[in-house]
Amino acid sequence: MEQVYYCGIDIAKSKFDCAIRLNNGKYKDKVFKNESEGFSTFINWLAHHGFSHVHICMEATGIYWEAFAEYLADKGLTVSVINPAQIKAFSISLLVRSKTDRGDARVISDFCFERKPAAWLAPSASEQSLRALVLRLESLQKMRTQENNRLHVARENVTKSLTDHIAWLNNEIEILQGDMLLLINGNAEMKQKKTLLESIPGLGVQTAAVLLSFGIHPGRFVNARQAAAYAGVDPRLNQSGSSVKGRPRLSKTGHAFLRKSLYMPAMTTLFRTAWGKHFYARLTAAGKAPKLIIGAMMRKLIHVAFGVLKTEKSFDQSLHGV
Repeated sequence: MEQVYYCGIDIAKSKFDCAIRLNNGKYKDKVFKNESEGFSTFINWLAHHGFSHVHICMEATGIYWEAFAEYLADKGLTVSVINPAQIKAFSISLLVRSKTDRGDARVISDFCFERKPAAWLAPSASEQSLRALVLRLESLQKMRTQENNRLHVARENVTKSLTDHIAWLNNEIEILQGDMLLLINGNAEMKQKKTLLESIPGLGVQTAAVLLSFGIHPGRFVNARQAAAYAGVDPRLNQSGSSVKGRPRLSKTGHAFLRKSLYMPAMTTLFRTAWGKHFYARLTAAGKAPKLIIGAMMRKLIHVAFGVLKTEKSFDQSLHGV
């Protein structure tokens, strides 16, 4: 059987540190540029040293890992993308006291060797394009909110600049929303999934686009619990013995953008839809705090979205006590 080498990647904006765990427990370390030239140099370096069968692990930190992970997957290499919280916990278990980029890469390679995590499934070209539109749209909408807030307290001599910029932002946002719909409707599978997601009261086209662009569907996750954990809306309990009885909270160890994108849909669902109001009343009667109920609805939306996509059946409110 061919030798498998476990490679840890600690990636940053301009470079990435690589550490390959050797049979003798030592490491082969090298630093590469985080750009296309560095990617190809890394592949050539692997071949030069005879690392033909490599399992590569990296953390899902920011956006810097995505291009490299996609490049490696396209080359047919096994890539695992790990939640940073797992690496941090693993590092603590090893009693690692100092933190350097090279040291982090070595810890990730040890994690890869011991845990042998599942391979990362690269997003399709359509998902990547949709995600780019979704992120750009969110950025412009955030900018528009900031400019509107400034307009309320602006001096007269800058009012025109602000109103002109807001008008430009409105136009760009409208264009992006149109591009987003064109992309989704031009892909039969995405169009069907969007229709199913929009059947859920409280979910609009933008939230549907977010879920589709981040692969919240049965093709990427085994079950809804995995999808909820990816978004960081799974519950984290804080109970031990008879003295520690903390309230459950969101784990917040998943994708922050997904979590943020679910907040307003959860609020809309809870207070403006029949099934959401029933959900709120039931948890309130059980003594749950409002903040906890909002988090529970964020998680519920992931579960319901996953369910309609898995069964390929529209939302049925009779299944939710209405």
